[in-house]
Amino acid sequence: MATSDLMSELQKDSIQLDEDSERKVVKMLLRLLEDKNGEVQNLAVKCLGPLVGKVKEYQVETIVDALCANMRSDKEQLRDIAGIGLKTVLSELPPAATGSGLASNVCRKITGQLTSAITQQEDVAVQLEALDILSDMLSRLGAPLGAFHASLLHCLLPQLSSPRLAVRKRAVGALGHLAAACNTDLFVELADHLLDRLPGPRAPASPAAIRTLIQCLGSVGRQAGHRLGNHLDRLVPLVEEFCNVDDDELRESCLQAFEAFLRKCPKEMGPHVPNITSLCLQYMKHDPNYNYDSDEDEEQMETEDSEFSEQGDEDEYSDDDDMSWKVRRAAAKCMAALIGSRPDLLPDFHRTLAPVLIRRFREREENVKADVFATYIVLLRQTRPPKGWLEAMEDPTQTGSSLHLLRGQVPLVIKALQRQLKDRSVRARQGCFSLLAELAGVLPGSLAEHMPVLVSGVAFSMADRSNSSTIRMDALAFLQGLLGTEPAEAFHPHLPILLPPLLACVADPFYKIAAEALLVLQELVRALWPLDQPRMLDPEPYVGEMSVATLARLRATDLDQEVKERAISCTGHLVGHLGDQLGNDLEPTLLLLLDRLRNEITRLPAVKALTLVAMSPLRLDLQPILAEALPILASFLRKNQRALRLATLVALDALAQSQGLSLPPPAILAVLTELPALVSESDMHVAQLAVDFLATVTQAQPASLAEVSGPVLSELLRLLRSPLLPASVLAATEGFLQALVGTQPPCVDYTKLLDLLTAPVYDQDEDSGPGLHKQVFHSLARCVAALAAACPQEAAGTANRLVCDARSPTSSTGVKVLAFLSLAEVGQVAGPGPQRELKTVLLEAFRSPSEDVRAAASYALGRVGAGNLPDFLPFLLGQIEAEPRRQYLLLHSLREALGAAHLDSLKPYAEDIWALLFQCCEGAEEGTRGMVAECIGKLVLVNPSFLLPRFQKQLAAGRPHTRSTIITAVKFLISDQPHPIDPLLKSYIGEFMESLQDPDLNVRRATLAFFNSAVHNKPSLIRDLLDDILPLLYQETKVRRDLIREVEMGPFKHAVDDGLDVRKAAFECMYSLLESCLGQLDICEFLNHVEDGLKDHYDIRMLTFIMLARLATLCPAPVLQRVDRLIEPLRATCTAKVKAGSVKQEFEKQDELKRSAMRAVAALLTIPEVGKSPIMADFSSQIRSNPELAALFESIQKDSTSPPSTESMELS
Repeated sequence: MATSDLMSELQKDSIQLDEDSERKVVKMLLRLLEDKNGEVQNLAVKCLGPLVGKVKEYQVETIVDALCANMRSDKEQLRDIAGIGLKTVLSELPPAATGSGLASNVCRKITGQLTSAITQQEDVAVQLEALDILSDMLSRLGAPLGAFHASLLHCLLPQLSSPRLAVRKRAVGALGHLAAACNTDLFVELADHLLDRLPGPRAPASPAAIRTLIQCLGSVGRQAGHRLGNHLDRLVPLVEEFCNVDDDELRESCLQAFEAFLRKCPKEMGPHVPNITSLCLQYMKHDPNYNYDSDEDEEQMETEDSEFSEQGDEDEYSDDDDMSWKVRRAAAKCMAALIGSRPDLLPDFHRTLAPVLIRRFREREENVKADVFATYIVLLRQTRPPKGWLEAMEDPTQTGSSLHLLRGQVPLVIKALQRQLKDRSVRARQGCFSLLAELAGVLPGSLAEHMPVLVSGVAFSMADRSNSSTIRMDALAFLQGLLGTEPAEAFHPHLPILLPPLLACVADPFYKIAAEALLVLQELVRALWPLDQPRMLDPEPYVGEMSVATLARLRATDLDQEVKERAISCTGHLVGHLGDQLGNDLEPTLLLLLDRLRNEITRLPAVKALTLVAMSPLRLDLQPILAEALPILASFLRKNQRALRLATLVALDALAQSQGLSLPPPAILAVLTELPALVSESDMHVAQLAVDFLATVTQAQPASLAEVSGPVLSELLRLLRSPLLPASVLAATEGFLQALVGTQPPCVDYTKLLDLLTAPVYDQDEDSGPGLHKQVFHSLARCVAALAAACPQEAAGTANRLVCDARSPTSSTGVKVLAFLSLAEVGQVAGPGPQRELKTVLLEAFRSPSEDVRAAASYALGRVGAGNLPDFLPFLLGQIEAEPRRQYLLLHSLREALGAAHLDSLKPYAEDIWALLFQCCEGAEEGTRGMVAECIGKLVLVNPSFLLPRFQKQLAAGRPHTRSTIITAVKFLISDQPHPIDPLLKSYIGEFMESLQDPDLNVRRATLAFFNSAVHNKPSLIRDLLDDILPLLYQETKVRRDLIREVEMGPFKHAVDDGLDVRKAAFECMYSLLESCLGQLDICEFLNHVEDGLKDHYDIRMLTFIMLARLATLCPAPVLQRVDRLIEPLRATCTAKVKAGSVKQEFEKQDELKRSAMRAVAALLTIPEVGKSPIMADFSSQIRSNPELAALFESIQKDSTSPPSTESMELS
């Protein structure tokens, strides 16, 4: 009883023991470990765990000494309890990464005693216990025990020859952990020992000995496979030979070893993939005691009823001596590793592996069947096209593609799973649903023609009440996914079969099933009766029972919160999609939703449901609830819950659009009163939705705005002065302002509103302090243009006024900037009136001392010119030729004109513009050439098929400046959205990339910038060319000594590297490739160049540190293989010192380098098993012992958004 009380006290965080108490407690517990009563011993052992963290280090060492002594006791019970005690103490020791030396000290103290127990103790029980403890110690604290690794290796290797299986098994596990932590020399010694001891398959040897050696190699592969790469060419052929020995356990061990090698060393295993594939195929079917062929013959004659009887016969089949299932399972897992490690061989896998896997779906052993399903799912996931249109999407109809091959397998898969979907085994059906869900995700629409089989299987599992609820949840989740991927028409004939079990699940007492079923019912309604298409299925036979089932859940008050929310959402979909079919049930349903709107717990889902109903094109009559609902919604706008405010504004806008004039004016006024407070910079999204609602109400009930237009406009104008105004809020504001002046009569006078808009600029004194942000001028100009567009009769007068303001010598800089920016927009709708005078005004502005005025005038000239090309474009081209000093501004105008004008209207001028732009290519200023390149890019879009091929001639004949300008122009043809030019561009892109071999540095740099843009925005353009491009790209990452020159600066000589910018551009391309083309990269080759970059210039090191951190996340296995080489440059950066007397910038650069390198270290530490690397362990220790580095690492850990892994260093 006293020991139990002590246990309770030790588990409290508040307990504090003084030195004398510690000594007494430890002494007493050690005595209790020798107690004759087993229960007392067990309690005493349990006390050791919490005690370790409460006493000083020397007391822990006392405990360990006593336990080690007891391990050698003659009494079996005491030895056992001592072994358990040591394991308990070790598990509670603080990791070495925390900086505590306790764990290392304890382990060093007991290592010698453990090795002694293993090698000398004749008692096997002690030996096994010691091996267990040693294995546990090496897995947690392998690296700090470096001094003992050699003695441990020489102690463990003889145990592989032990006559006892248990000893051999534990020695194998311990050697695996030791292999991960020991130095390279010891690892080579271990590998050579195992390989030398492995006889040829025909040499006489004990099968048990061979199995042990191969199991040991497999253990080393799992724990330290990244270090085995150099030995695989010798090792793999030997193991392959042993697969042919008639010993199922040996075959299993061989296949498990191959699995480990494939996962850890995919590149080095490349030459052996064909042989391993053959072995997997052979042993996947290895079932010598069972004949499957007879099943196939009988299957065609069997009825559905007899399926279960045969399944029962199979379940009864058993053979205790049959180990072949282990071989099949190992083959399946090895095949999964093979598929996962070689995505480049996917088409081959679909031809060779997939048919065998599908045939093995009939596997009789449940464990093996689960692994077969899992392997096929790996194949499906590897085949899944990358998400998003940015990626290259494989055409499923393209012969030979992975998707095409997969589509051909679908009927075979369905046939193989038909019986499994009604199997008595829940696990088998779960595997079917997982596999089919993955298949539907990879090939949407491919299961439609097999719907009878799928619906029958889903209905069977939904109605299955004999087992746990898990299978029904899986069936519901699969059905929900199926409704999203398959066409609605495929479900129409099967709804009578599907609906009854689904509605039974809606009524199920278990809340998880009911919630999932309501979600599926909601998806069913949305998919089968979409609002944007004519109804292809009459809902009348089904709507009644769906409504009854949903409303029963909606009315109930004693439900789980999740079920309440799902019932409200499902009701919203049901009313929104099928409300016209509800008849007399519609009003009670709406009143129920209103009731849920009043409830604080359900108000948010009720608001969203009301939005669905209001947005429905069915135009349902909501009069029964509007008068009560609007004041409730108005009150929600005052709530502090942001999600509720957002949902309420969306609901109000939907109600205003759908109900319009039928909204009660007093209720609308109550809502409008709340809006001025929401039009605020503090929450732009709320502000946007509030302004959208204002615009809708202005159009529906302009009279309601009379009382609140003043406060609303005041807040809106304040919002427009924000430099952070998003485009969405600006667009909403434009719509509202147009609504204000567009009603009859206008809510606000046009001139008054225009004056209010421009007042912040026109009323500001030039010398009154800081002016408005540049972005504010653009926002105000857009609003002025929106007003002019809404009142065309006022547009000409507004344009005249703006021209006068721009010309007036008394106008401030701000007024001129706003006038020109407004003219840029208004001029396109103002007609030809003031445009002749405008040319003069714009050209005069080009001579303004204010850069802002010149830039605004340049922008206006281009935008106005786009609206009147015949008048303005020849004038603009003439000015570009005649005014070389203003060429940059005029080219800026041309760029705006090319971007704003309709492409067809530009065709008559294309040749003149083309000739002029190529005259400007040889300009000395890089900024001007960049603008020329952008203009050329926009011009090519006018007639791509004619102009793009002409680039080839210019590239061949042009000077370096012309070549770099052309390549830069191609970069501007790549947008982040789909464009009609993409197919044509793809056909020429290989020729443009040949410029990577151009002798001129600037051309190569421009080519790399273009390539980076393609990789980032449209990787599908270059993915097929990577095999040719990557060698050229990697060539540009190398330092070229011939490009480094010395420049004398007074008494000093300074090295200038002319190739730095090109190298930096190359590394930027490499980083982009990581994000979008990872599957096409040879990561080992990629890492070679990252390694070089870690020792390069400051800018490149910063880039490579970021790349290394990303690589540690994306592909940890190859990084782990060479972590020892990666650590040294990181260590050099982290420990580098700036020379005394250096300028402040040098110290700042070095600090930033250290921080970036430490981020890379932190990322490396998240890789599983990296902590076992001796070099990493040494570097970690160095970081902990250096206060500056420890503080830096800790701050990076805190800044990190992801939680640190178990391998990371917790510097507390």
